[in-house]
Amino acid sequence: MRDLRTGNPDWVNQAIGGEAKAALTVGKVAEERMLGKSGLALSSPAFRDKGELDPSFTAIEDDAVAPPLEWTAPPPGTQELALVVEDADDGKVHWVVWGLKGQKGALFEGETPPRTGKNAQGNSEWLLPDPPLGVQHTYVFQLFALDLPLTLMPGAGYEEFLKNITGHVTAAAILTARFEGHEVEELDAADFDIED
Repeated sequence: MRDLRTGNPDWVNQAIGGEAKAALTVGKVAEERMLGKSGLALSSPAFRDKGELDPSFTAIEDDAVAPPLEWTAPPPGTQELALVVEDADDGKVHWVVWGLKGQKGALFEGETPPRTGKNAQGNSEWLLPDPPLGVQHTYVFQLFALDLPLTLMPGAGYEEFLKNITGHVTAAAILTARFEGHEVEELDAADFDIED
C-alpha cells in the first residue's frame, strides 16, 4: 500500500519509524525487498538510528559540518554507492552524494564526498538542518547500491540524479535522525558595554 498524500509505500514509513509528510527517494527507486539486502546497513558514530542529531551538524552552530557516516559491504556486483538525505517533513533535499566505492566504507565528519549534487538551496554541500523553533523534523539518510557507475557531472540537480539511479538500485539502507529547532543566541550591541 502507498500513502496517498506522499506516494511513499508503507514499508518506507515503517523503516523511518514514523510517517513521512513528503515523498522520499527510497520510495521512488527501491522496493521493500532491497532494504538491507545482503546486510547493507548505514549508521553513524555521532547518533543512533531515530536518535537526536547533534547541533554541530545543524544551522545552530557556526562551524557546523556534515555528520560522519559508515556503511557495511553492499551486495556483490555493486558498482557504486549513492546517498541522499531528505527532510521527511518538508521534503527538502539536504545532501546528494555519489561516486562512493561499491564496498564497505565511511564518510568522516565534515569530509568532502567524491561527487555532490545540488541540495534544496542549489548548493553542492550539506544543507544544515534548520527546522522552525520548537518544531521537530526527521532527516532520512538513504544509501543506495547501484549496478552501474553514475556519469553525472558534479553539481547535477536532484531530478537528474533521480533519473540516473532509477532502475539501477539493487539494495538500500536507511538511517534517520531527529532535530528540533532551537533559538540561536545572537549578541547585539546592547550586550556589550560600549560607549559611543
